[in-house]
Formats: sequence, C-alpha cells, structure tokens
Amino acid sequence: MHESRAGVLFDLDGTLVDTNYLHTLAWSRALHDVGMWAPMNAIHRLVGMGGDQLVPRLLGHDVPGASDARSRRYNELLGEVRAFPGAAELLRNLHNAGVAVVLATSSPPDELDAKQDVDKSKPAPDLFHAAMRAGMIEPARALAVGDSVWDLQAARAAGLGCVGVETGGFSQHELAEAGALHVYQDVREIGRQLLTGPLATLLSG
Repeated sequence: MHESRAGVLFDLDGTLVDTNYLHTLAWSRALHDVGMWAPMNAIHRLVGMGGDQLVPRLLGHDVPGASDARSRRYNELLGEVRAFPGAAELLRNLHNAGVAVVLATSSPPDELDAKQDVDKSKPAPDLFHAAMRAGMIEPARALAVGDSVWDLQAARAAGLGCVGVETGGFSQHELAEAGALHVYQDVREIGRQLLTGPLATLLSG
C-alpha cells in the first residue's frame, strides 16, 4: 500500500496560465455560432466552471453544440496562451521539495495532456477527488490553489484547504468569502512565500 504524501492541487486557467479572458471570448463567439448571446461580463464571472454547468447557469438551459463550438473557438486562440510569471518555477520548487503537484481543471481533455474522468465539473468536487486519487494524496495533507470562487467551492466540498490568486478576475474579498485561507496576488507571490503561510505548514508536515 502506498503511503499518502503532501500535495498541491492546482487549477489551470486563470491560476497558472493567463486564459480566463480568452475563454470568455471563446464562449462569446461560440454562443453566437449557435444563435445565442450573453454579455461578456456575465460569461467571465462563470469561467472556471465546466461547460456542462456554465451554459445552464448563464442561459437558464443547456444549448446543444455550445461546448463543441467553444472548443473550436478556443483552439483558434491557443497561440495567445501564456503562463503566468513564476508558474513553472513554483511547480518545479514544489516537486523538488517532494510535494505532489496535480492539475484539477475543468478544461476539456483536448487542451491538456491528460484529464481525470469525472462526472461533474467545478464547482462540484469531483475533479479534486480524482486529482487526489491520482496523486495518492489525503485531504489533510493537501492544499488547493485556484483563481475563482468555483475552484474554492469545489475544493472545500472535497474537504480541502484552499488558497486563492487574483489573476482570474475575482477580488480578494470574493475569494476570501469563498473560503480561501489566504489570497495571493499571483502564483509568483506564492513562490516568494513558500516558507510562510498555508504552504509552509503543508511543507513542514
């Protein structure tokens, strides 16, 4: 039997890579493609959910073909995707410290090398449960990092402590209200504070 280890479960979009506004644009164009419309500010507030939950929340009903159209529109924008400064260094430093690093994201599988098979996307906890299984991580020894209230709601529902970053468009107050133990400006600030705060407690445990 494998012993559980400390782990950090990262959201991807808006946390490690600067893509939330690209997703907003992709959804806006996709809705136009299927004959629907919603204001972009309303779309942006729901980025972080999977399409199975975003569209019904946004429009009040599901729209056949909307998620496929969004994938096509997002693929057109892939050349504009950039990682946030400090993201790669943070992941590398955590790995070198013996901490399991796992992605828990609602991004479709064609946008990732791999994705756990789950029934429901965020804010349901399924992704975090799957990520913990993949990394052999126990909730008591894990911390989730995300940029949206949907990330934090999902993490808390999975029994995880969580911290937020402000790079996805949600405010410090909103992330704290959603349950963040601490809110950082970005992942680079997390990297600078590895020896203090929630991550330091995890690393020392």
